[in-house]
Amino acid sequence: MNHRSGFVNILGNPNVGKSTIMNALVGEKLSIITSKAQTTRHRIMGIVNGDDFQIVYSDTPGILQPRYKLQEAMMNFVDSALTDADVILYVTDVSEKPLAEKDYTEKIKASGIPVIIAVNKIDISNQSDLEKITEAWHAAFPGSPVVPLSALKNFNLDALLEAILKRLPEGEPFFPKDQLTDKYERFFASEILREKILRNYKEEVPYCVEIEIESFKEEQKIIKIGAVIHVARDSQKGIIIGHRGAMLKKVGTEARLDMEDFFGKKVFLELFVKVTKDWRDKPAILKRFGYR
Repeated sequence: MNHRSGFVNILGNPNVGKSTIMNALVGEKLSIITSKAQTTRHRIMGIVNGDDFQIVYSDTPGILQPRYKLQEAMMNFVDSALTDADVILYVTDVSEKPLAEKDYTEKIKASGIPVIIAVNKIDISNQSDLEKITEAWHAAFPGSPVVPLSALKNFNLDALLEAILKRLPEGEPFFPKDQLTDKYERFFASEILREKILRNYKEEVPYCVEIEIESFKEEQKIIKIGAVIHVARDSQKGIIIGHRGAMLKKVGTEARLDMEDFFGKKVFLELFVKVTKDWRDKPAILKRFGYR
């Protein structure tokens, strides 16, 4: 059998479970997951290898109408995923109205790229409603498979993988067979810390935060990491730090423990909080943070 290899780019609206699906398919936690919308800001690749295939999954930010420069940059990642995909995995869920983002689904159809529709969270639905949802997606994307699944419960992911492999083009692997992702250790350290901020703070504060890893020094028995938590306004600095530093200590401890689990080594984590005024709307700062 010939080798198959290709890019499977994951698109969909916020909070439908794109990151949960990619992590489940890859078998590693590469994308952070919270109940908040707009958790994913970057395009993150996860690579799955078999003897006769290589799938390069690409998790993307949720489709949205940008309100500031950061969100414009996030949508640039989404748009780029339409240009280099061999297969588009469009993720929706049972609580979302079919074709809720009609303009973008029309753009996907016009691309001519093979599409698979994944209907997630079927564990919170019933058979009758699910049949109506899948019928609507079959009508919207004739000839494309519609795969009902629950990423959280690991249900029907094998059917999704089978549908992907059938549509993967023949070709040599793009990456070494032992490579898991295109991101570096610094990126995952920053994402682990950002996840803890998303989980521990409410309202607008987590969306005004960006993490910058200033130093990452790996020694034989320990990794020493220095991270800056950038906030957009003075008032947010006090919220992040908390009374007598309690919140910052809590977030730092949770992040350090997850980093130790992820890197398989002891971590010394030093945190600083800095006000970088209105960074979400400043192109030069966004570029420094890895957005374009």
